Amino acid sequence: MADEAKEGGLSFHPMDQFIVEPLFGGDVIHWYTPTNVTLWMALTVLAIVALFVLGTRGRAIVPSRIQSVAELFYGLVHKMVEDVAGKDALKFFPYIFTLFLFIFFANFLGLIPTSFSTTSHIAVTAVMAIGVFLTVTIVGFVKNGAGFLSLFWVSSAPMAIRPVLAVIELISYFVRPLSHSVRLAGAMMAGHAVLKVFAGFAAIAVLSPLAIFGVVAIYGLEVLVAAIQAYVFTILTCVYLKDALHPHH
Repeated sequence: MADEAKEGGLSFHPMDQFIVEPLFGGDVIHWYTPTNVTLWMALTVLAIVALFVLGTRGRAIVPSRIQSVAELFYGLVHKMVEDVAGKDALKFFPYIFTLFLFIFFANFLGLIPTSFSTTSHIAVTAVMAIGVFLTVTIVGFVKNGAGFLSLFWVSSAPMAIRPVLAVIELISYFVRPLSHSVRLAGAMMAGHAVLKVFAGFAAIAVLSPLAIFGVVAIYGLEVLVAAIQAYVFTILTCVYLKDALHPHH
């Protein structure tokens, strides 16, 4: 690749944008080292605080534009939790709302040129997915006791195939954290990698017009993906919570 670059060819690495780097130099990263991931996660939190704390401190009867946006987010997730998991799941609304806001803002901040997409890292999405898995499992056993195990016993199926279905349900249950986290991280990583590829081709004069059109089209698609993936992660959390609160098929 280096030789091609010297000869006037194209050399770019789409995956370089996902490398975790220390903010203040050095090569070794410890658990306490501030990195680009730390920076953009902190900016995500600050953006949420700016919208919901600073933007709504007036709390006017006739809301401002910022207050209207905040209320729109609140109403969307509140209705989602109530409709999918039931009214008894509203006690978990603050937790689910926090997950939605973090993913939503992290996804959109990752679309800023030269930024870092924190939700493209499985380490970030896995922590959220494992947190959901543990919360749902603990709530299921605390609320239902041994009755939570009825989630894996399909009583409506013929008795002969119930044990087989129970094994399948058990496997699918423990695969949830993996699918929950990989879906989000994979979607964000793939989209950003494709954007980098099209941006790299824009450096070639012959391909430049097509590449620029491709960048615009993929960027528009990524805007949709950023919102949809936040919604999908949240609604799956509600579905899993419903299973914990109402495990009977």
